[in-house]
Amino acid sequence: MKVLVFGKTGQVATELARFDGVTCLGRDEADLTDPGACEALITKTDAEAVINAAAYTAVDRAEEDRDTAMIVNAMAPAAMAAAAAARGLPFVHISTDYVFDGAGTDPWPPGAATGPLGVYGASKLGGEQGVRRADGAHAILRTAWVFSAHGNNFVKTMLRLGADRDRLTIVADQIGGPTSARAIAGAVYTIAETLLRDPATSGTYHFSGAPEVSWAGFAREIFARTGQGTIVEDIPTSAYPTPAARPLNARLDCSATTATFGIERPDWRQDLAEVLADLKMT
Repeated sequence: MKVLVFGKTGQVATELARFDGVTCLGRDEADLTDPGACEALITKTDAEAVINAAAYTAVDRAEEDRDTAMIVNAMAPAAMAAAAAARGLPFVHISTDYVFDGAGTDPWPPGAATGPLGVYGASKLGGEQGVRRADGAHAILRTAWVFSAHGNNFVKTMLRLGADRDRLTIVADQIGGPTSARAIAGAVYTIAETLLRDPATSGTYHFSGAPEVSWAGFAREIFARTGQGTIVEDIPTSAYPTPAARPLNARLDCSATTATFGIERPDWRQDLAEVLADLKMT
C-alpha cells in the first residue's frame, strides 16, 4: 500500500517512515500553515491512502498563538480530508484526548460530548469536524500521552531531569494511558489498510496504552527501569500551573478500535522497555 503521510520529524511520522510504501512530507514539502498547498499535494499524489500525523502540539504556546494553531490543526486537516474525499482516498487523522474536558473518572467513549479546555483542544476538535464534513472514507484516531525514543516527550524529559536531580515533583491527579508512537503508527497504518478495503469502517476511534496511570506513576516506572533512583513526589495539578489547562481524566475507551480493526491496547510498560533500549543505543 502506498501511503502519503503529512509529517516527517514528529514522533508518529518517524515511526510510520519504517513502513514500506510510505512517503513522509516535512515542513519544507508540506506547509500546514498553507491548507491549499496541502490540498494540492493530495490532488496529484499516486498514494492509495493519506495519513495526517502532523500537528501544532505546543499546548501552552497555543493559548497566545490561536490563529496558527487553528490553521494547522483545524483548517489544514479539513483541506486534506476534502482533497482525499474528492480522489476517493481513505484519510486517517490523528487527534487527542484534549477534545474532552477531563471530568469524571470513566474512560471516554468516541461518541462522548466534547468540551476542550483550551486552544489546542479546540483546534484539534475543529480538525475533527472538518474531516467529518469532507464525508469521505476516514478515521479519526484520538490518542494520548505519546512517547518514543525521538522528539520531545515525557520519557525523555524524565531521563534528562532525573540525571541531575534526586527528587522530582510530578502531577499525580491526571490519569491516562501512555502510548508509544510506534504502536500508534502501527494502528493508523492498519486502519488505513482497512479503510481501503472497507470504507464503511469510517468513524472516530480511540487508542491508548494500558493500564491507566498518573504522570507520577509513569515517572516512577521510568526511574525503576533505568535504576536512576530519583524519588518522585506526588503533587496535584493545582500545584503546577500552566498557561493551558490539562484534562485530569485522559482515559480513553478503546473497545470500538479493537472490535472494528482487531487492534488491542498496547501495554505501555512493554513499549517503555523498548524505548529505553532504543535510547541506550543512540
